[in-house]
This record gives sequence, C-alpha cells and structure tokens, in this order.
Amino acid sequence: MPIGLPADAATLRKHSTWFIVYGVVFIILGLLSIAAPMVATLAVSLMLGWLLLIGGSFSLIASLFGGTQVPNFGWNLLTAIIYILAGLALLLSPAAGALTLTIIIAAYLFAGGIMRIMMAFGYRAQAPSAWGWFVVSGIVDIVLALLIVSGLPGTAIWVLGLLVGINLLVMGFSIVMVALAVRRMLTA
Repeated sequence: MPIGLPADAATLRKHSTWFIVYGVVFIILGLLSIAAPMVATLAVSLMLGWLLLIGGSFSLIASLFGGTQVPNFGWNLLTAIIYILAGLALLLSPAAGALTLTIIIAAYLFAGGIMRIMMAFGYRAQAPSAWGWFVVSGIVDIVLALLIVSGLPGTAIWVLGLLVGINLLVMGFSIVMVALAVRRMLTA
C-alpha cells in the first residue's frame, strides 16, 4: 500500500475498475428509470409488495413458532399480518399502492420543507451567509410536494419511477467519481 493512502482508499483503487462498472450500471439503470418512469413506478410497487409479503410471512412464522410466551407476541403477530396484507394489497393493485406511496412522498417533502425553513431561521445568527440556502431548499421541497399533490392521481403513475431514477443516476455518478478520484490520488 502506498504511503499516506488509507487502507479503504487502497482497496478502492485496487478494485476501481469494478467500482466504475458498478457506477455505470447504476447510471444506466437511472437513465432507464427516468426514460420509462411508469415502468419503474410499477416495479417499485411490485418489489415493495413482495418484500412486505415475504417479510411478513417470515415474521408470522417466527411469531407462531416463538409461541405466546414471547414478549409482545400479540403485537408481533399483528404486525406480521399487517405486513402480509399490505404486501398483498400492493401486489394485487400496484397502481393504488403507487398512489399511496406518492402521497407519502409528497407529505414527506412538505413536512421536510417546512422543517428546513424553520431550521434556517435558527441558523440565521450562526451562518448569516448560508441560512438562505436552507430556506431555498425548504421552498423547493414544498413546491415539489404541491406539484405532486396537484397532479394526483396522474403523478402517481410516474413520480416514484422518476425519483428512483434520479437517485440511481446520482448514486452511480457519485460511485464513478469516487473511484476516479482515488485513481488520481495514486498517480499524483
């Protein structure tokens, strides 16, 4: 390992080609998701449905085999049944599931935007030149939430796919940039 290079960076450098391939795959998946957000939204709903169904089933089995003497048996059993029912609901009606998930995302953006604006005023004294960025970030979140909600139920068809696509694209780009930066560290 070269002097001054942390072990993690040396490992990343050694395998940087694979990290670049990994990042490029994420970029491609992100672009595909952005190009076909309706397909990606359906995939997200179905995947979540399967995860809830499988997880709930294992939770149900574990609860039943654990017996009634296990602490919180009733709550564990109820949670498992809710997971199973939610998973089945998503699998049987992925469009309704996408609508529900879209409403949750809009609520998250709205609440996060309000909190960010409130935090900004708290930072106003400590960071007078930067607090405005928190306000802008909060306003953007609120505007996005309002745009999503104003277009319901139509936005539910594509919002999840678009957001997943943007996330995959940015993550892939970040992975590639880190791998390239570590490569440059060794040659510098």
